[in-house]
Amino acid sequence: MSRLTALRSRFVDAPDSLGAKARARRWQWLARIFPDVGDMTVIDLGGTASAWLRSPIRPARVHIVNLSTPPTDLPPWLSVENGDACDLRSATHGRYDLVFSNAVIEHVGGHVRRERFAEAVYDLAERHWVQTPYRYFPVEPHYVFPGLQFLPMAVRAATVRRWPLVHTRPADRASAVRSVAEIELLSKTEMRHYFPDSEIRYEWMAGLVKALIAIRR
Repeated sequence: MSRLTALRSRFVDAPDSLGAKARARRWQWLARIFPDVGDMTVIDLGGTASAWLRSPIRPARVHIVNLSTPPTDLPPWLSVENGDACDLRSATHGRYDLVFSNAVIEHVGGHVRRERFAEAVYDLAERHWVQTPYRYFPVEPHYVFPGLQFLPMAVRAATVRRWPLVHTRPADRASAVRSVAEIELLSKTEMRHYFPDSEIRYEWMAGLVKALIAIRR
């Protein structure tokens, strides 16, 4: 492992990284807010099976909707479908006890799509937990680069092609532009707009707001 790979692992990827510790605290927080989550049916918009298999929380049933190809050989309590979380029909999915989504709404593609995503959240369950990184936290979390989200598009694309801490470095300029354009971090005002009937809570790091969570119990 190179020193740069090890540095990214320390911040994001390793089991004892800052990112892993933040995820563990988030699971604990979810369990405190929804103490009956072990008895719930949960729909996860944009999540992954691997995240739930590693999670200390085990709902009665979890159904994941994701654009990726569904994995095989899953346990009976966990199912995955290939689908667009902004174009769901609640009548075909039925109702769940809880909608869960972690760091997805900033990827769905523009204001109109974010509104559709929020509508799906409200349609699918009475209760929800929707987390997203905060736009004004000083380090852009996907690339672990300070202030990347505030730079012009061309500068962002050039930066991620050279920045050594990216997870997967874009192969060319076009893929770099596409990569940074697909991330639109949200402000507090935007989260309150998309989830007006929800409580907006803050996830903190080093005394600063790191992420926003829309919660309805």
